[in-house]
Amino acid sequence: MKIVVLTGAGMSVESGLSTFRGAGGMWDNYPVERVATHEGWEADPNYVNDFYNMLRVKYKDVKPCEGHCLLAELEKQHDVTVITQNVDALHEAGGSSKVIHLHGEMMKMCSSRDVDNPRYHIQLPHEGFGETGLEVPHDFKAEDGSLLRPYIVFFGEAVPNMYDAIQETMKAELFVIIGTSLNVYPAAGLVQYVPAGVPIYLIDPNPVAAKSNITHLQSSASEGIKELIKINNLIK
Repeated sequence: MKIVVLTGAGMSVESGLSTFRGAGGMWDNYPVERVATHEGWEADPNYVNDFYNMLRVKYKDVKPCEGHCLLAELEKQHDVTVITQNVDALHEAGGSSKVIHLHGEMMKMCSSRDVDNPRYHIQLPHEGFGETGLEVPHDFKAEDGSLLRPYIVFFGEAVPNMYDAIQETMKAELFVIIGTSLNVYPAAGLVQYVPAGVPIYLIDPNPVAAKSNITHLQSSASEGIKELIKINNLIK
C-alpha cells in the first residue's frame, strides 16, 4: 500500500520539542518577523543565526518518539512517504527513509544568495564550528561568497519541495495527517491532491473541525498511529 503521511509540529511534541504556534509556542518568545522572514535576515543576520544556533544546540540530544519509529516500521510492509513541515530530523532518526522536508532542515546551512542550490549546503554538526559543531560563526560564508544562513523556508518564500510532495500525494492509497492544524499553506492544500475515495485520517489530540471525508483520531501522535495501524490492519 502507498501511504503518505503529512506531519506538523505536534508530531515532535512527544520528543520534548515546543510547537511554534499556539500557547507556549516558540513564537511567543521570539518575534517571527525577526527570525523567520527574509526581511528579518536582511535586517540582522547575526540575530537570526544566533536563534538557530540556539535551537540546534537545544535539539541535538532530542530522540525520536514512538510515533516516529512506528512510521518507519510501516516501511517494512508498505511504501511510505513522510512529508513534514518540521525542520528537525526526527523522522530520519526514527528510521524513515523517504522524507520530504517542506520548510527546510535545521541541521543544514545554505548560501544566502542561492538558498536551494545543494552545492552550497553544509550539513551540521560541522567540525569547524566550535565545541558542538552546531554554532555557526557570524562571518562564515558559503562557497559563493555569501553569508551562510539557516536552510529554513522563511515566511513568504517559495516552498521548493512542494511539487515533489504533490506528486507523492497523488499516488496515495492512504493519507494520514499528524500534528498539524492544516492552517499553514501551501502544505494544508495537499489534501486537495489526495485521489478521490482514498481514506484520510487526521491524528490530533485537540478537537478539530474536520471535513466529512476526514476521520479524526483524537489522540497523541504515537497512540493515534497505533490506532491507525489497528483499524487498517497495516502490520500483519
